Amino acid sequence: MKKPFLILLILFTYSSVLYPMDWKALHNKADGLTLPDAQESVAKNQDFLDDQYVLGLVYLNLHQDHSAYQVFTALFNKYPDMVELKWGIAESCRRMHDLKKAESLLAEVIKQDPLFAPALISLAYIKYFKMDFTGSVRLASKVIQQGQDKVDLSNYARAYAMYAGSKGMLAHYGGLFSKAIDGLAVKTNLDKAQKLQPDSPAVLFGLGSYYLLAPAIAGGNKDKAEEYLDKALKIDPFFADVYVRMAQLAKIRGEKEKYNYYMNKALEIDPANELALDTTSGRCKFICTGGEE
Repeated sequence: MKKPFLILLILFTYSSVLYPMDWKALHNKADGLTLPDAQESVAKNQDFLDDQYVLGLVYLNLHQDHSAYQVFTALFNKYPDMVELKWGIAESCRRMHDLKKAESLLAEVIKQDPLFAPALISLAYIKYFKMDFTGSVRLASKVIQQGQDKVDLSNYARAYAMYAGSKGMLAHYGGLFSKAIDGLAVKTNLDKAQKLQPDSPAVLFGLGSYYLLAPAIAGGNKDKAEEYLDKALKIDPFFADVYVRMAQLAKIRGEKEKYNYYMNKALEIDPANELALDTTSGRCKFICTGGEE
């Protein structure tokens, strides 16, 4: 009598652990939650995996990457077969600039689930900062091709923004043909991202960067750049990349104090920020209009 009961108990426990997570719905839910709300949900039911996963996502949204890493790691130690949790660790590592570990984990996630959009976007960011812009475009395209009904809103909008940004870099480094073809794709895809999620800081950053970096003949407009970047900071005051672009804009305008303020703010938030270090070092691989200080 005891053996069948034990088998049923094991099966019930196993199935409860490996039930398919509705990650798309959880990502959308996290975008609308405050940290106190997410923490309260976990406190009410500490054994509910979905609420804990959402808490990790909220930490990521707030740039509290180490806290997100701790949440996802604790969950992964319990449920090591779940790609969502492995991605959470990888994305936390990416944001903390441990790209080697992040890329290794993302490769495992994509092998397990080749269409898992969050992992494709995370890897697209890594490819971008490794200057593999073609690879970044390819990964963003895989997310876009899935359609909006298969992807959470933020990652779908990010896919268009990443596609646009990578196309812009291809145009920057390419010849006349690339500038004509890849360059035209930038604003078109940013507009698609904006239509999907007009208040996304990532999308606003992309638009601000476009208006800052594009020549006037291609639509560049420093006032519009400031408008979009300022709006991004109002929504997300811990977005280090935005401060870097604001610093570059200040440098163009000859506003030395503002340049120092914005650049110092970016490095205060994220001392290893790729865009900030690229600018201050003078390497300017990612276009540092305004020059380095």
